[in-house]
Amino acid sequence: MTAEWNALMATLPQSPEESIRWDAITATGYGTFARKMAGTQQNPLWHGEGDVWSHTRMVCEQLVTLPEYRAETLQNQQLLFLAALLHDIGKIPCTVLEDGNWTSPYHAVTGARMARRYLWVDCGLCGTPEAQQLRETICWLVRYHMIPTRALEGANPELRLSKMASNGLILPDFTLQRLCTLSKADTLGRLAEDTAQGVEKGTLCAMAAEELGCLHGPRSFATPHTARAYLSGRNVWPEQALYDDTWGEVILLCGLPGTGKDTWIGEHCPQLPMVSLDELRKELHISPTEAQGPVVQAAQQRCREYLRAHEPFVYNATNLTFSIRAGLVKLFESYGASVRIVYLETPWQEQLRRNQSRTAVVPEGAIGHMLDKLSPPEAYEARQVEYLCV
Repeated sequence: MTAEWNALMATLPQSPEESIRWDAITATGYGTFARKMAGTQQNPLWHGEGDVWSHTRMVCEQLVTLPEYRAETLQNQQLLFLAALLHDIGKIPCTVLEDGNWTSPYHAVTGARMARRYLWVDCGLCGTPEAQQLRETICWLVRYHMIPTRALEGANPELRLSKMASNGLILPDFTLQRLCTLSKADTLGRLAEDTAQGVEKGTLCAMAAEELGCLHGPRSFATPHTARAYLSGRNVWPEQALYDDTWGEVILLCGLPGTGKDTWIGEHCPQLPMVSLDELRKELHISPTEAQGPVVQAAQQRCREYLRAHEPFVYNATNLTFSIRAGLVKLFESYGASVRIVYLETPWQEQLRRNQSRTAVVPEGAIGHMLDKLSPPEAYEARQVEYLCV
């Protein structure tokens, strides 16, 4: 942990009755966000309180009054408070004026990535299981904080809730109950005519999750194979024990350059063949700054050779975003493989040191840019998802 983290933690309320020390909070590095949010406007129809910082303060002040918050341990109260502090920082870059109205499209997704960068680099929450768990729980709460008031309106709300709740398999402190608590504070922490309606929608969402058995943890399934089938969108019953027709496992690695993916492979599955984008670049004499189309094509062709032969293998690349991973998982599963995603991370300074020792050094600025794009895998993305620190 860094001095920034220690300073931030020292400002958090130690009990719900304690006054929030806003001056102390904004005196930390977090104050940069606060000042920018104070200059970020919102649509007065939904946010009569004005700027984003005014809203954030109201959300935190509402949060500490909620019975759901007060029922939590101090550790989880602080987790929720940090998520409330960070929940709308994505509005800083996302807010635009369209047709005379302020709007902030995709601010939750952007905010989760901004929160990850701040917690990872500035606060040092990386490289240990405890830091990883805390950081990612906060980031997924930020990512999904708007969902409870909307979850029951879209198509297949049961699947949507089940997919979010499945993250409790890798992040035990992430629950739909805590997500609904944050969402309730978010709804109450604004001036708008639809506040009561928003609270009611959030309450109905929590009731639906409880009925599905996933309010306080992941939903139960008959088998891991059934869980994968259901969460991938197949029309199956969670209670069905589906016949497992997979022939073997493909391991899909995920992590920033310098994390130690090659070392992990050597220690845990040295007997498996590997498809590595770095190795293919060497074979094809293509640098990372050149067009990567031929590298990707060669990787897919090699994957298909192993898949057709029903031979388990490791796919070694950064695979930092959902869209990249989803395409690979779809390919592997289309050949009948079971997929395990292994997400690896290491302390930030150690990562930079390891990168410098690589044959092909990635510029530090490029690694920072990759961290800004990083979206660690969610539990529903594959049959098994692991978070590890190396």
